[in-house]
Amino acid sequence: MVVQDSTDAGEARVGVRLEPFLHQVGGHLSVMKYDEHTVCKPLISQEQRFYESLPLAMKRFTPQYKGTITVHLQKDSRGHLSLVATPLKENRGPFKVSTESAAVAIWQTLQQTTGSSGGAHPLVQWQLAHSLEERPATSLLRSEFHLNAPVSTLMEDAKGNQAERRSFNPWGLQCHQAHLTRLCTEYPENQRHRFLLLENVVSQYKHPCILDLKMGTRQHGDDASEEKKARHMHKCAQSTSACLGVRICGMQVYQVDKKHFLCKDKYYGRKLSVEGFRQALHQFLHDGTRLRMELLEPIQCQLRALLSVIRSQSSYRFYSSSLLIIYDGQEPPERTAHGSSSGGVSKVDIRMIDFAHTTYKGSWDEGTSYDGPDPGYIFGLENLIQILQDIQDGE
Repeated sequence: MVVQDSTDAGEARVGVRLEPFLHQVGGHLSVMKYDEHTVCKPLISQEQRFYESLPLAMKRFTPQYKGTITVHLQKDSRGHLSLVATPLKENRGPFKVSTESAAVAIWQTLQQTTGSSGGAHPLVQWQLAHSLEERPATSLLRSEFHLNAPVSTLMEDAKGNQAERRSFNPWGLQCHQAHLTRLCTEYPENQRHRFLLLENVVSQYKHPCILDLKMGTRQHGDDASEEKKARHMHKCAQSTSACLGVRICGMQVYQVDKKHFLCKDKYYGRKLSVEGFRQALHQFLHDGTRLRMELLEPIQCQLRALLSVIRSQSSYRFYSSSLLIIYDGQEPPERTAHGSSSGGVSKVDIRMIDFAHTTYKGSWDEGTSYDGPDPGYIFGLENLIQILQDIQDGE
């Protein structure tokens, strides 16, 4: 959405007001929606360098890197906050916003959840600007949406919880709330922040089902303090990271019978046993009415291709990175009675994300270097492929 800001000199400056990315299922940094095909996140120089020196073989398994933008916190006359990005030069034209904007979905859901009571303190304000005509300067219709309850209350893991009754994953809202709070307390309003621009890897899906997997047996980077190192080692030891090299960091799976997403967060994933992990994978592939058997082979095929690529990358260690498995919860209408699509292989996507602690020969930290491919990541991929194969054989 295009907004107009005013500089000290009174000149209009076109900006893009960022929306929370509704399909963020894991992580702790706030991911924002820049446009329909692009998301952005706070820039970490180590991650930027990784994308800029990305091996060609890995490009099909990572989001497309689109550069960086400048973002600043903007406060209106009533003290309401939003993040505004200075748009790329090639995006100076009209910024089209769907009438089914993400902000609308947030507002409708939160109205149902929190009611219209004015007693709670507004933590966040979302502002939506629809581009109605060719010129952004004269085409703004604004609606203001308030969030009046802590987002964390939406992510309870009990039967019939709020998150499972809603049509979006609230984890991203929680991350965004924390990010805005930190920006408010630690930085002045006009402070410029750099964000990475990345491909929105779920833009083509109607109901994106996403599994966020923390890969490897070690999660701390080489630059971690002793306290942080001990904390991450404890998390790995107490979860499936130690015995499988992979743990669930978040997921959403569309339930066709109830027409909403079933959501799980990282705390759910940490508590799973090996058998619980297997059951969770089964749940991720179940649409509420049946197991999506037709997805198992294409997912395994892509995971095996990724495994081959990782084995060929000497010196890389993908500490604390995640792997996304994505498919569409909206099945093609031509599905046959046997549950398979007559249109060929089902569309699935495998993407590696989050490289703030990735290290490799020639990266920022020459004090620590490794030989050969990442054994923890390979261990996790091999176990993941085997468990999916077991699910396929068992059915």
